[in-house]
Amino acid sequence: MDRFDKMAVVVDWLDACRNQDVEGLLDCYADDAALECACASITLSGHDRLAAYWKPKLDGFAPKAFGLEKISPHGDGVLLDYLNFEGKPARVVFNFDASGRIAHMRCEPAR
Repeated sequence: MDRFDKMAVVVDWLDACRNQDVEGLLDCYADDAALECACASITLSGHDRLAAYWKPKLDGFAPKAFGLEKISPHGDGVLLDYLNFEGKPARVVFNFDASGRIAHMRCEPAR
């Protein structure tokens, strides 16, 4: 059984986004975390690449961005429906490593 609260990690991730806290956001990720973004058709991994991906998104996000729509368990991970940096509905599935950090996430436009 996991010794961490997966939903709390996702809420921390969302709070870091709202607060434009790139360092706090990166703290949510494992060192070798991977991000798959179907919205932008990219896959990347590692803190440097995650920072390069997130920094411009956090610097100029829409007023309604990072609003929580729905959060729920999803297999061994968490499913998050939220408003992305543009304020558009998006869905992310998060998976975690044993220490409670994000190991993998996949985002796509919400249906």
